[in-house]
Amino acid sequence: MTNMDDTDQRLIAALRRDGRAAVSELAERLGLARATVRARMERLTARGEIAGFTVLTRADVTAAPVRGLMMIGIEGRGAERVAARLAGMPAVQAVHSTNGKWDMIAELGTETLEDLDAALAQIRKLEGVSTSETSLLLTTRRAGRK
Repeated sequence: MTNMDDTDQRLIAALRRDGRAAVSELAERLGLARATVRARMERLTARGEIAGFTVLTRADVTAAPVRGLMMIGIEGRGAERVAARLAGMPAVQAVHSTNGKWDMIAELGTETLEDLDAALAQIRKLEGVSTSETSLLLTTRRAGRK
């Protein structure tokens, strides 16, 4: 986050707690005028500091209760091809490029451990995947939420 003051950061924190809060509710919570909150939200969105708003439903969690992060090492220049193949797999919920030891991280979600194991085996067989390490997600706490 760049060039954000304390008010912007408090606004972002409030939105993380409740992304559906009304502007009037946010204004009251932050001790600001509604016009100020609206203007700051528009500015943060226009600058790309707020990339969007999402909804996480109960179905999102229960449809794929077995979740994990698979760190992937890619050999050669096959990253785009591997990313495209990953994006087409039902168990893959998101693909992230990264730096450091791993070239890519895949967020996985399946109904069972057996399904996750099958997805891991399928990913490891992809041309260009040289190594991987997977961690199961046990609990998830959203920033600023209780």
